[in-house]
Amino acid sequence: MTPAYIIVDMKVSNQEQYKDYMAAAPAAVKAFGGEYLVRGGRFEVMEGHWQPARIAMLRFPSFEQAKAFYDDEMYRQARAKRAGATEFFNMILVEGVAAPIV
Repeated sequence: MTPAYIIVDMKVSNQEQYKDYMAAAPAAVKAFGGEYLVRGGRFEVMEGHWQPARIAMLRFPSFEQAKAFYDDEMYRQARAKRAGATEFFNMILVEGVAAPIV
């Protein structure tokens, strides 16, 4: 099975409200076999002009499971808790490689 990744670039504008989202989202992620690889933390722009504010990255067993997570009622409820807590929240879903490149 080919893994899939959700990558998020966000700018939190209401940290207290965002904490409610951070408390609710992990259960929805786990319910679809997902895991957090990055959830904030230190970063450095190595090339280009992208200036992210905060990055999150999640891995799912497949593209389909990641989409099912996003569309599920549990995550819709978590997203509702986030509404208005961020200046922006950009999310992409990308399919990974089936096997490591050697």
